[in-house]
Amino acid sequence: MKNLKIAILGTRGIPNHYGGFEHISEYVSAGLVKRGHSVTVYNSHNHPYNANTWNGVNIRHCYDPEYVIGTAGQFIYDLNCLIDARRQKFDVVLLMGYTSCSVWGKLYPPNSTIITNMDGLEWKRSKYSKPVQRFLKYAEKLAVKHSQFYISDSRVIKEYLENKYRIHSEYIPYGADVYSEKEREQVSKNDALREDYFLLMARMEPENNIETILEGFNNSNSRRKFMVLGDTSNRFGQFISHRFKNDERISFKGAIFDNGKVRALQNNSYLYFHGHSVGGTNPSLLEAMASEALIAAHNNPFNKSVLNADAFYFSNAHEVREIVETVQRTGNEQLMVRNNLNKIAFQFNWGKIVDEYESFIVECYERKNHEGIVATRG
Repeated sequence: MKNLKIAILGTRGIPNHYGGFEHISEYVSAGLVKRGHSVTVYNSHNHPYNANTWNGVNIRHCYDPEYVIGTAGQFIYDLNCLIDARRQKFDVVLLMGYTSCSVWGKLYPPNSTIITNMDGLEWKRSKYSKPVQRFLKYAEKLAVKHSQFYISDSRVIKEYLENKYRIHSEYIPYGADVYSEKEREQVSKNDALREDYFLLMARMEPENNIETILEGFNNSNSRRKFMVLGDTSNRFGQFISHRFKNDERISFKGAIFDNGKVRALQNNSYLYFHGHSVGGTNPSLLEAMASEALIAAHNNPFNKSVLNADAFYFSNAHEVREIVETVQRTGNEQLMVRNNLNKIAFQFNWGKIVDEYESFIVECYERKNHEGIVATRG
């Protein structure tokens, strides 16, 4: 197998200080390096990690004006990354998402194999206005047009792309590590009282159903605490924290990027709420499953394709209240936890995910360069 020169673009950079694509880029880039490939990840110049390497991965810092001009800066940042990548002669360019990158499709490195992880139907996100949603649909179409190969992190998205664009995409989900005995030993009883609180971890966005979850809890007679992890500095976060400020059971802890702390909180929670309603296989959901959390999830195809029957489901605040007031930690609930843990061990473990990325990347490179085959475009 040829060792390839691979670039990962489309994220704010590694190590992760933002979200899902940054999370998977950490694991995939470091994993590919261990398998002998040369990997470069593009980082925003505003990223707190300033070194030029990370766990064997090359880091290239590109100017990112988002902090000055807002969202439009993401497009300039992606353009800067692509201009630099055109000079580096990468064998493969892996684009994580398309939101602000596909508009520059004609500038994708011409001699590189172009693979795009097609993200999670971004145009469905309720945080976006109608014009922005229309643009995102257009950006999705451009990503299909200018890419040669595609990855879906959800079977729901894979089916959508087949039906909408008549293209094949490789299903490769996110991964997680099973909660270890070493992690278990590091949690003191002072840090987390076992099974004494409900937990929610999400970006403060409407489509994550945070208001629905907290409204259901707020109306309940539960005496447990409810911990909310996520940065509340944006407009919606400020609205949510203000709306529920008088419920002393609810505490907003801000964003926590220490994975060990997050996993300990998930492991020790009585019930973990997952409200994401748009997107693919969500990393925080897999982390909760891997951390042995009992899960209540928003009722939608994305979550059900991962959890199947091993979760409680809700669609509105009334159903949240009912779950909060009736959930037990008995034999059936413990079976749900074990079933989800088995899914992590056999379907969503990082070693398997990195192997699948490597296999697909090499296959795409060989198809383009040795067989002269280019993926069918819709």
